[in-house]
Amino acid sequence: MHLVAAFILLLGSQVACAAGLQTQLTPGGIYIGQAAPGSRIVYDQQQVRVAADGRFIIGFGRDAQLQQSYTVQFADGRSEVVNLTLKPRQYDIQRLTGIAKKYVTPDESVLSRIRTEAERVREARVMDTDQSDLFNGFGWPVKGRISGVYGSQRYYNGKPGRPHYGLDIAVPTGTPVAAPADGIVRLADTDLYYSGGTIIIDHGHGVFSSFLHLSNVAVAVGDVVKRAEVIGKVGATGRVTGAHLDWRYNWFDQRLDPALLTMD
Repeated sequence: MHLVAAFILLLGSQVACAAGLQTQLTPGGIYIGQAAPGSRIVYDQQQVRVAADGRFIIGFGRDAQLQQSYTVQFADGRSEVVNLTLKPRQYDIQRLTGIAKKYVTPDESVLSRIRTEAERVREARVMDTDQSDLFNGFGWPVKGRISGVYGSQRYYNGKPGRPHYGLDIAVPTGTPVAAPADGIVRLADTDLYYSGGTIIIDHGHGVFSSFLHLSNVAVAVGDVVKRAEVIGKVGATGRVTGAHLDWRYNWFDQRLDPALLTMD
């Protein structure tokens, strides 16, 4: 490996050990690297945003390949490939019975609504802004009993459902929900079919947090929120069987594990 590339990789490791947001080399985690002045970072054929201080983020989905790499393109035209190895992880399997059909298979009459809402959610997660508070790490939106974990595979009445991509926190309806870091509200809706009251916040560098099943949405699209600011209240809206907060993170279209991004 070229000495400059090796130095960049070393810097990335040093950043990962610093206070705040940390590298978690595993599916559902993130990598925080450090770019030399004037260099570009390319991952999965896409250029990655680099902060003013040279830091950048790459996120890995639930089923990410364990062997990853990105390319450093230097200002003088040279390039180097940096290889990363993710640690494998196992996911919980949950089997639920006696679930009403409407919670498993939606009626044909609502499929158009579901598709429209899914597109709105997708569009809310395409921004790539230069906000940097996320590098200080994310706080908890609420504290309570963890009732569902990231990556778990649920079987409803014997049939496999989609993996769970959030962290479920069981707290009573009306519990205030706080923004885990500074950001810009990209979606705020009181009544999505699956997720009910829903908020999506853009934290910069392609990282978005989502808050589902809210009983109250206290922000609007375009609002700038600060860390620890109340954005809504926990509820049981949408397709759920009880009050809880379903809390999620994305790096663009890659779904991340909130437990790996959060400070204790």
